[in-house]
Amino acid sequence: MSTTGLKIKVCGMRDPGNIADIAATGPDFLGFIFYSKSSRFVGTEPLLDGNIIVPPSIKKVGVFVDEMPEKVIEICQKYQLEVAQLHGNESSRYCRQIQDAGLTVFKAFAIGEFFNFKQLEDYTECCSFFLFDTKGKLPGGTGHKFDWQLLENYQMDVPFFLSGGIKPEDLNSIQQIKDPRLYGVDINSGFEILPAFKNVSEVQQFIAGIKSKI
Repeated sequence: MSTTGLKIKVCGMRDPGNIADIAATGPDFLGFIFYSKSSRFVGTEPLLDGNIIVPPSIKKVGVFVDEMPEKVIEICQKYQLEVAQLHGNESSRYCRQIQDAGLTVFKAFAIGEFFNFKQLEDYTECCSFFLFDTKGKLPGGTGHKFDWQLLENYQMDVPFFLSGGIKPEDLNSIQQIKDPRLYGVDINSGFEILPAFKNVSEVQQFIAGIKSKI
């Protein structure tokens, strides 16, 4: 995919006002983390108080880590989340169960020097997208990039999101990636003022850069 067509996912959202401001910058996806060990855990209050209004053009993503599949489905249905992003050790059978519930499945994989991309073969039929993140002690949120050259070892057709420590200054490097399977970019901690509170100006400039460059 041309980088001018890349989708943008802003993850780790929580504050209602910040969500409204970020939504106005035009991302394609907003991510809400339902993992209690994360500093960006959304909890339930913001979603229940009715103050979060996301335009229908922006898809809402629930991020889960080794949660019971029934709970994932329940939360997504309750909060009208169109996408379940699975960030733990979920099996392909697990992903299929989520998919069969009518949800789009993003399966995240932590990429390190010795990552074996062949293990993704079991997931090609049950995941709409893969998300390649940086390997860390805990799922997600490392603030560091992995070596993007490792993606040369990825031989499957499932489109993917690039994630892991992406910052505003990475715009030009992302635009140099020619892989047609690159579907989108997932941004989070590299655009934050505080955990779960994004710098609106930086997000706006990044999205404008991704969408406008030829």
